[in-house]
Formats: sequence, C-alpha cells, structure tokens
Amino acid sequence: MQPKHSVKQAEPVTLSGGIRTDPLPDPAMEVVAVRTREVRARYRRPFAISSGGSDELVSLVVEVRTADGARGIGEASPMTAYTGETLAGLRAAVEEHAGPALIGRDPRDLAGAHRAMDAAIRGQHLAKAALDMALHDLAARAAGWPLHLLLGGGRPATAVPTTWVVGLGTPEEMAEEAVRYARAGFRHIKLKGGEDPALDLALVAAVRAALPEAVELSLDANEGYPPSGAVRVAARLADAGLDLLEQPLPRWDLDGMAALRAAGGVRVMADESVQSAHDALEVIRRGAADVLNIKILKVGGLHRAQQVAALAESAGLAVKVGTMPELGVATLAAAHLSAALPHATVPPDLVGPLLVDAEPLAPAPFAATPGTGSVILPTAAGLGHGVEALG
Repeated sequence: MQPKHSVKQAEPVTLSGGIRTDPLPDPAMEVVAVRTREVRARYRRPFAISSGGSDELVSLVVEVRTADGARGIGEASPMTAYTGETLAGLRAAVEEHAGPALIGRDPRDLAGAHRAMDAAIRGQHLAKAALDMALHDLAARAAGWPLHLLLGGGRPATAVPTTWVVGLGTPEEMAEEAVRYARAGFRHIKLKGGEDPALDLALVAAVRAALPEAVELSLDANEGYPPSGAVRVAARLADAGLDLLEQPLPRWDLDGMAALRAAGGVRVMADESVQSAHDALEVIRRGAADVLNIKILKVGGLHRAQQVAALAESAGLAVKVGTMPELGVATLAAAHLSAALPHATVPPDLVGPLLVDAEPLAPAPFAATPGTGSVILPTAAGLGHGVEALG
C-alpha cells in the first residue's frame, strides 16, 4: 500500500525560555504499508468450549510499517465458535477496510487510528484489534519501552502469573489435567463447562477435593446455563468449592447475571456480555458482575481494553485479561496489559502458546511457563515477540 499523501517537514519551534521542540507528526513515522500472514498450529488436544471447538489454532498476523522502515506486529485469532468470525472475513476487513484507513497516519496517534478505522468499517473488532496491537508495538519500540510501560504500568514487571485453562473433555481427562497443572505451579485453574450443570457440579467437586487449598478454581460456562434454575446451580457450585463463575447465562441476560450476583456464594464474571466499553458500562450499571473479563480482540484492541479497564476500576470491580486463545504475539499483548493494570487481580489466560504442539511466533517467553505458572515478560522495546518482517 502506498501513502495517500505526503507531508512536508515542519520547521522546529522555539518556545519562551529558549526550549526547542520538534513538531509532530514526523513524516518518517507515517504508516505506508499493512501486510498480513496466516499462521496455523495444531492443538495438543482439540480445544472445545460449549459453543464448539477446533483441532488447530488459526491466527492472522498483521504488520504495520512506516516510511522509515519501523514496524509493529499484531495478531488476531477468529475462533469462529466463540466470535462467529472467519479467517477470510478477518483478512478482508484488515486488507480492504481498516488497514487502508491507517495509511498516511502517525502510528502513535492511537485514538485517531480508532476513529479512522471506525469510520472505514463498522464493527470488526478482531481486525481493529490486530492493527491496534501492531500500532502499540510500533509506538513502544519507537519510545524504547516494553509495552506495559507505555500502557501505564509503573512497576518493573518480570513475570505474569497465568491461569491454566482446561478445555472440554471427559470428566476424568479434565480433572487429571487440572490437578497436574496446579501441581506444576499454576495458582488459578479454569474449567470449561456449560454443557450440563450436573456434570459441571461433579467436576468442580472432584477437582476442588484434589487441588491444594491455595489454588483458586473457576468455571466458564460460555453462556451455557438456562436462566431457570441458574441461581440454584450457582449456589451448589459454590458449596462444591468454586470461587468464580464466568458467564453462566446468555450475554443479553444481565438481569439474570445480577440475580446470580445478588444471591452471593460465588463471584460472577462477565465475558461475552462485555464486547465494548458501552457493554461494560451497562454491566456495571445493572450490577451484573463482580469481575470483567477483558479480551483485547473482543473489544477491538488495547486502546479499547484500557477504556473498559478504567470503567471497571471506577466502579470498584476487578478485571481479568482473557484470550480466545491466541498465539504468542496476542498472548504477549495480554500479558503486558495485565501487568499494567493494578486491579487485574484474577490471573490472565496466557496459555494459548502452551495448548499447541509448537508455538510458532514467540516461544521464548512461554518456555518456562509449564513448570512455573508464569509468563516471562520481555524487557525489549515493544511486545518483545521477535517476529521477523512479513515481507
């Protein structure tokens, strides 16, 4: 892609007191190209949730490049069973609409980038998230900072504890996997459920009995429970030792989520109900959750994710940074975001690179995770993924 226009270099400005400033934008920091590449990796075992599953993790890697050769990398995984989006649709949204809207823009103008992408195409959060991630990567590299510092994280972060996510399987398979990873150092285990409340109850009871007391246990029903009887099911899950129940009801049933929360016993987390900052505001207003699950792809990028996080913090709610799952680039973005948010008190889901046979994008930060329960946060500028240019 070629720039739509050129910008003449402005002259430096001298302020009162003799301070010299170089004006922005810098023409060399104009976006001149957007490239994409499809990446696939097979799951170690098929990853399934209540709405469907897959044998492989498919991602679209996106590169944004500027006139001076600087570049940033982003990633989005459509996970059609969860998002309803396809790889072909994602690629078309990036290459034909949202990507061209960035040409000629300063990549550091992140709010302006979202205005431009929103004007170019409605919705398409995954496409915008991949491009937003690449812009953040580029901006952090230009600043010479690891991304979590650019996002406002003030503490020196070296490792981010992660939840282990157990996909649907037989109760025996799921219980064995949960216990194995808890013993390996994971302090929060999340079970996928939602197909049958009775099976979920038996699974939670069996896993809780086998886990060390200090390990938190959550269950993600992915909207699978019927509204009738959900309060009773939640109470029984709490009695069985569940600490956190994620999205038990359909995303639109905020009254039902609020009733579950009011009944007490188990904390309620909203995921599918939070697709945007507007959704988050409504969830907060209705008292429908104790915790918001912020997925970077789901809400349209890191810029939008920070808006959701600010709303949660203002309302006194905790957040968890979730994933779809994704491969290493997007998972690192989630790690940096979690490290930057003091109220991200529920460990994030950073296990996508561990669920596949071989992580193809950023294996190094995840190499020690199976034995430690934490992801090493890169100290290099940007996301720290090490992905080479796409072409």
